[in-house]
Amino acid sequence: MDDKVVPELTVDDKIVAEVTIPENVAKELLLVSNSSSLETAFEKLIELAKEEGGRLDLSSKNVVTTVLHLCQSLSSISYRQLLLSSLKVLRNLCAGEIRNQNEFLQQRGVEIVVDVITSVGLTPDTDCMIIRVGLQLLGNYSVGGGERQCDVWYQLFPHKFLKIARVRSREICDPLCMVIYTCCDGTDGLLTDLCSEQGFPILIEILRTASAVDLKEVWLKLLLSKLCIEGSYISSIFFKLHSFPSIQNNGVVTHATDQFVIEQPYLLSILSEIVNDQIEHIVVSHDFALSIFGILKNAFVVVDFSIRGKSDLPVGFAPIDVLGYSLTILRDICASDHMTSSKEESSKDVVDGLVSSGLIEFLLNLLQDLEPPTTIRKAMKQDQITEGIISSSFRCCPYQGFRRDIVSIIGNCAYRRRYVQDEIRDKNGILLLLQQCVIDEDNPFLREWGIWCVRNLLEGNAENQGAITDLELQGTVDVPELVRLGIRVEVDPVTRRTKLVNAS
Repeated sequence: MDDKVVPELTVDDKIVAEVTIPENVAKELLLVSNSSSLETAFEKLIELAKEEGGRLDLSSKNVVTTVLHLCQSLSSISYRQLLLSSLKVLRNLCAGEIRNQNEFLQQRGVEIVVDVITSVGLTPDTDCMIIRVGLQLLGNYSVGGGERQCDVWYQLFPHKFLKIARVRSREICDPLCMVIYTCCDGTDGLLTDLCSEQGFPILIEILRTASAVDLKEVWLKLLLSKLCIEGSYISSIFFKLHSFPSIQNNGVVTHATDQFVIEQPYLLSILSEIVNDQIEHIVVSHDFALSIFGILKNAFVVVDFSIRGKSDLPVGFAPIDVLGYSLTILRDICASDHMTSSKEESSKDVVDGLVSSGLIEFLLNLLQDLEPPTTIRKAMKQDQITEGIISSSFRCCPYQGFRRDIVSIIGNCAYRRRYVQDEIRDKNGILLLLQQCVIDEDNPFLREWGIWCVRNLLEGNAENQGAITDLELQGTVDVPELVRLGIRVEVDPVTRRTKLVNAS
């Protein structure tokens, strides 16, 4: 048996003299770092391993093996600082250095690190830093690909992943997403595992934790982008978040949609951020686009449109937030192929698929049933409008920006798409969209989106341009933005509905 050395080591501001480690391990660490104490040795090694040259130099000195042996010799979490320092050294050593990763593999490093993580105890009051650094280490290691990915995966999937995901901590959730993403990246088999009945509970717990701690970090976004936006798993993940089970009906699985849970709009808010920020760099799958349209229609059935919303997204009420984030995602999807210099056929096809599935008709119907914009409402007799609650003949905007988001999707779809322009005209949508070119206190930037939409409707389409000449005059609301387009907003004195007329 190796002789033992008892160093004086600072642990959580207390001197722990009972830490005993193999003498050869201590000597190697002190020698390789040119230090007189373990505390100083670890400080130097952590810093040295941050640099590419330092990692390469240490790869020839068996530091990975030495530190792993140290981790094995520590049998109690009482030695927290020593364990944490050991994991930090290993984490930095395995960051992009193949020699250190190979040594970690040969020494069964994953098994040792997983034992350290589980020894901490995966409870609400667990030591987050040990788990966090341990997961960062495994993430750095699995980036090496191939057998390293499988080495990590099969040590943790599914049960240990699930236990870690249930710890409601942003410090743990973020590196957990890193490990899962780096393991699955480029490995279809592991991705299939993750999206199986064994894997879905892990994703659900990750999203519940992310929602609870307001996590929207890069690794979570990368994971969700791969699974939901580029992949075909958005519907499965979205509806599994629901607290009510699916209903089997004549062999067809449907989902209870009479209400939503807070994690569902949270998921959509993250996906909305990804699509908005990365639309030029990601490939949007057909399944994702059509699934979001389906979610929008589900939310429409649930939302109460009788009360006018007073705030922008998120409003804090799940059905309305689901409705709103579905619209913002569709807005950016439909903008994708004219936001970049090189138009991708896949982006065009996604928009075509949405339109052929009835998106334009659905949105025009939504818009037709809404109460008039504030500019027009103010011109109508006040005794016919009750602020806050509108007559049952109209629907209210459930959040500020609802009307604007509808108009923006239609405008983006109409951009240089003749068949969309024609569909809008055939469905008597031109006048309806012209009425959106006004200032609306409940819909910031509605005027700008309305003008953008009208321009796209008229561009290169003589039939649509000619349709404007048929408008009739009945009484006028002065809207300068429309006058510049050669039209005026009018209110029918009998029906109180608005129309657009030629200003000439």
